[in-house]
Amino acid sequence: MATANMKDVKRRIKSVESTRQITKAMELVASSKLRRAKERALAAQPFFAAVYDTMADVSRDHVFSSIYTKKEVLKTVLLVVIAGDRGLAGGFNNNVLKLSLEKADEHKANGYKVKIITIGKKAVEYYRKRDFEVLDEYPGIAESLNVYDSLDIAENIIARFRLGEFDRVELVYTTFVSALTQEPVHMPILPVKEMISGSGQKKSLMIYDPSPEEVFDGLIPQYISGIIYAATVDSFASEQAARRTAMESASDNADEMIANLSLMYNRARQGQITQELTEIASGSLRDE
Repeated sequence: MATANMKDVKRRIKSVESTRQITKAMELVASSKLRRAKERALAAQPFFAAVYDTMADVSRDHVFSSIYTKKEVLKTVLLVVIAGDRGLAGGFNNNVLKLSLEKADEHKANGYKVKIITIGKKAVEYYRKRDFEVLDEYPGIAESLNVYDSLDIAENIIARFRLGEFDRVELVYTTFVSALTQEPVHMPILPVKEMISGSGQKKSLMIYDPSPEEVFDGLIPQYISGIIYAATVDSFASEQAARRTAMESASDNADEMIANLSLMYNRARQGQITQELTEIASGSLRDE
């Protein structure tokens, strides 16, 4: 009986060791991807900061009317939801999808129609099972996303916004706070609200041709593209950080289980040896 129990414990130890190898490998992969994602986000910041400042200068120094700044009567809201492409990342996907559903239900309760664009396999799967009109799905693009891909998504959104398919665009994603903290965020992106330039209140000497309004409208695709790109890269970094933390915790738990099972195995082995020695000793006494 003890021998059978020892075999079960030994099999369990090997199983946990195999699982630990997987979780450790996933932790290392997530760490590597997190580092690259942070580098991508930092590399893109100067360009999009320049676009934002130019738009802020135009909107501050000139009075004009743009379809992207008008506050129309709200009837339909587009939610762009960014989640992960894989699981095993703790509460990462659940938190951002829960927030997006809360916002969607809130709009519905106020009498607005809600349309969805999903980025990430988990967001695609989540909203396929729910009663929402999904306009577009972009699974598996976060890791390889570039500015041209994000510009295509932005131009698609802008074209539909201009056609009046929706009156407001909102973004739900997860922002990277630290390696241990990632927070789901809800952010309105259209219509564009009042913008504040980093250059302060100094009046711009720039002359815009053919007109400030056309320059402003022409920059909108780059602006929205920048938001989508930054949010997707930020979300991807958050996913990797959450996965690294989850896999590190799983590896630590596996180490603890292996230690406990090893202790159990050694006790059972010691008990078997003690029993065998007792039986040998008893047999020798009977022979005498």
